[in-house]
Amino acid sequence: MITEKSKKLIGEEMLSLPKEAQDAINDSDWEKISEEIGKKHLLNENEINAFQLETASFLLGLIDEDSYALNIENNVGTSAEEAEKITNEINQKIFTPISEKLIENIKKVGKDKNPNWQQSLDFIMSGGDYSAFISNRENTTSPAPIDTQKPKVPMSPRKITDLKSKFTI
Repeated sequence: MITEKSKKLIGEEMLSLPKEAQDAINDSDWEKISEEIGKKHLLNENEINAFQLETASFLLGLIDEDSYALNIENNVGTSAEEAEKITNEINQKIFTPISEKLIENIKKVGKDKNPNWQQSLDFIMSGGDYSAFISNRENTTSPAPIDTQKPKVPMSPRKITDLKSKFTI
């Protein structure tokens, strides 16, 4: 149900995710499963397309879990109760399996590496960012210099509306 243009844009956005996340999402059949769920809940073709775009937005990390059900309600045109039922089914059939696969993929990468104290410190200081374990370290024997400069923040961070405006529904 997703248009070719939307598939292309989702594929481009997918490239910004870590490889482990890309693999977990690509290994799932989220498009087919979400289409089946949409049909089960009697959504028409346009509603299924909007629903799948919301699902893709969540998978790409553009919206959070709290916004997902609300976006289905608002953008697909369902009741709050129906959006909650759809969200629960999506969690069970798509998000949970992808999350489990992602954890498995991260563990596989971690087995090949011997984490050191610096990686553990990086992980703790990052607030739980797994990139501390995924990224390659050039110098693992000495601590990294502390950067006291102001963090580099993009001048105009991407917003979900910027990406959604590219999609045709």
